Amino acid sequence: MLTRPLGKTGDSLSVIGFGGILVTNATPGEANHLIGEAIDRGITYFDVAPSYGNAEERLGPALSPYRNRVFLACKTTERLAGPAAAELQASLTRLKTDHVDLYQLHGVSTPEDVDRILGPGGALESFVAARAKGWIRHIGFSAHTEEAALRLLDAFPFDSVLFPINFACWTQGNFGPRVVEKARSLGIGILALKALAKRPLKKGELKPWPKCWYAPLETALDVKSAVAFTLSKPITAALTPGHASLFRLACDAAEELAANPDGFTQALPAGGEPLFRNP
Repeated sequence: MLTRPLGKTGDSLSVIGFGGILVTNATPGEANHLIGEAIDRGITYFDVAPSYGNAEERLGPALSPYRNRVFLACKTTERLAGPAAAELQASLTRLKTDHVDLYQLHGVSTPEDVDRILGPGGALESFVAARAKGWIRHIGFSAHTEEAALRLLDAFPFDSVLFPINFACWTQGNFGPRVVEKARSLGIGILALKALAKRPLKKGELKPWPKCWYAPLETALDVKSAVAFTLSKPITAALTPGHASLFRLACDAAEELAANPDGFTQALPAGGEPLFRNP
């Protein structure tokens, strides 16, 4: 498994990340098996959030034997300092750890989100305090609009940004290039969401993959093409959808690309439609 440095943090991560939603509603035994499989494949980057159902309760015990070998990221949707601090402590308890390596503002999208986070009593204050106490090592955010991401990047020296870096969004929606270029110019680590997204679901369409709100790519060739596209950008790692079979396909793709770097130039998947786009 390839690894890449995360910005200026001094940490290197596996280029494929394990999204905690993979173990949502899994039995403890299933969670242990999935985590062990991921470790065996060289995965060092694990990401979770309280909004992923019981993922923290499953991930924490399963990851405990490997905790000092992995990079654990968590997130909060809280926008004010007090609730964000409380949610961090609850996450640490569920994850059975005394710190997380990266704590992120989760799903920042609107100007109001940004104003509350950055303002007096905003969540960012609690992040800075938690870092000083050793409860978190690095500070980051995830975002679903370029406007929110660019404002945050201008306002604070974040360690990372987690953002949709997807072949269809990038080539058809012009969504992603500005954030990647801004973060790269600042030396901020870039982590990718939605690398395997194929298209939005149509109105009334049943979800073919219960843990995905979109239609993901499903074949080995398409997954390899999408992973190659995302990893061709100056990013550290890509998180996969919350299903084990898709995670395994992404790991296969990354391993093939490590053995054959020319694969980064292969054609894009057909039939893609952007989940996000700029006007």
